[in-house]
Amino acid sequence: MAMVLGISGSPKSGRNTEYLLQRALRVASERGYRTESVLCSRLRVGFCTDCGECSKGKPCPIDDDMVKIYELLQNADGIVVASPVYFGSVTAQLKAIFDRTLPLRRQGFRLRDKAGCAIAVGGSRNGGQEKTIEAIHAWMHIHGMIVVGDNSHFGGIAVRPAENDDVGISTVEATASKLCDLLDLKKKGGCWSSE
Repeated sequence: MAMVLGISGSPKSGRNTEYLLQRALRVASERGYRTESVLCSRLRVGFCTDCGECSKGKPCPIDDDMVKIYELLQNADGIVVASPVYFGSVTAQLKAIFDRTLPLRRQGFRLRDKAGCAIAVGGSRNGGQEKTIEAIHAWMHIHGMIVVGDNSHFGGIAVRPAENDDVGISTVEATASKLCDLLDLKKKGGCWSSE
């Protein structure tokens, strides 16, 4: 069964970002996809030092939870990345994960052609969510992923408290649905394939 991986970049457990990610993953589950989650609130991921080991085909020498994340990313068919807005962009925790995926790029573009989408939640309707989504999309594009939005804009954009933001929830669910549309197309032998 195809798998959709959700990544929450929030260091806070059970809050707005994790709530919205679960809403997105529920859509994927209802569409017949297996789901997994990576929650920064429960993981320890150190910063990339650009030591160059991955350029030599070696594994990352940093011993932390990233080993599990590498496996999940490579096994995922679709990836949903969610972040709160911290000073106009993604959190430091999520950026650490992004930077540490360098071996996946340097060692064969292992995320190429995976479907991806983004969710951001801020303190106001125009609180930097689009810039945060832009940073997530940039990471996806650098890996050669296929990026989707919510069918009319950039992705899921919500304002906290997220559970009270019906407009934001609708964009999150539409984004997850669009991701599933793309995965369905691939399953049917549609216009793109990673094989």
